[in-house]
Amino acid sequence: MTTAQQTAGGPSADRTPDRTGLVFTAWSAVSPYGVGSEPYREGVLAGRPAVRALDGEQHPGPFREAGLIPDFSAAKYVGRKGTRSMDRVTAITVTAVGRLLADCGPELTERPEQIGLVLGTGSGSVQSTMDFTKGSFTGERPYHVEPAHFPNAIMNRAAGQSAIWHGLKGPNTTVTGGRLAGLLALSYAARLHRGGHCARVLCGAAEEYSEQRAWLEWHGRVGEDRTTALGEGASVCLLERAQDALESGRTPLARLLGTGFRSFAERGDARGALAACVRDALDRAGVRPGDVVLIAPLGAGDGLDTVEEQALAEVLGPGAGPEWIRCRPLLGDTAGAATGLQLAAVLARAELGGLAPDGVALVTGIERDGLVGCAVVGGWAR
Repeated sequence: MTTAQQTAGGPSADRTPDRTGLVFTAWSAVSPYGVGSEPYREGVLAGRPAVRALDGEQHPGPFREAGLIPDFSAAKYVGRKGTRSMDRVTAITVTAVGRLLADCGPELTERPEQIGLVLGTGSGSVQSTMDFTKGSFTGERPYHVEPAHFPNAIMNRAAGQSAIWHGLKGPNTTVTGGRLAGLLALSYAARLHRGGHCARVLCGAAEEYSEQRAWLEWHGRVGEDRTTALGEGASVCLLERAQDALESGRTPLARLLGTGFRSFAERGDARGALAACVRDALDRAGVRPGDVVLIAPLGAGDGLDTVEEQALAEVLGPGAGPEWIRCRPLLGDTAGAATGLQLAAVLARAELGGLAPDGVALVTGIERDGLVGCAVVGGWAR
């Protein structure tokens, strides 16, 4: 089933940007490179690996390496007051949202009821969920669980706390979808705006590292894929109408031209599903395959990275080809945050003038559970 959709107009013949469509005007990231957009931009565009050896005593589990946010804690980046029970993924998300709001200035939050927040996640905090479940087995009674653990076990904890912490009063949504959660959140955010539910929308994705998640991932993998390091992080971007952005003094970085998704039943159908998904999304956006100048693929393990690149080569055809930004080898497997961080890499490239007005970027992915997806991002005239 196809759910591809156009979320903003494609480029016109004279390449004049559509000022009524949705544009990206700001972004932030919390990643294994550090906290903030600048460390992420510098690291990912330089192709510098951020995966490091793990201290086995501090981080027990099946993996010896991981892409962890250096020296991160809720107390350090969110504050000591009210954060003692805050889990890691919530702290990461609250930090990412806070950095974006700080970069945009107070004007953005003058009407907090008009700002929506959509967050993609793998399954919330795996550690919190398992700690809560463990308590029901190890306590004197199944219902003698630690009450403070319950809020963190709810999937929308990170998005809800981010809105409360920063005073955002618009629609608040959590979307789950494995490694495509970031793309699914982007699609939902565009629909939320298009439906008139908010004037501006923050869209992102987040994931934490924990021993519990490490063991789940290890048992869910086979062969050489078990050696791929895990990663963590979050990214958040601001979507708004181009005209609203310009009136507020924010220069658009890129345009959101569309998103698309398809499902596949058998592994052998994944290549065809992604190729059809990308073709459809490009067609709906009104751009040609030859306009694609930048690709940020998911590059999932178990051979799906090869399938993904074959599908894209099938759509784009022969030639010099676009530039590729491969985040997974640099950051590790960031799971629910993966496609959000891929999008952040595209915006980082666009910010440096790497996406011309007539150029198009693709963010793509194949989820091993049977879903493919993509986002089409266009350049902006400067």
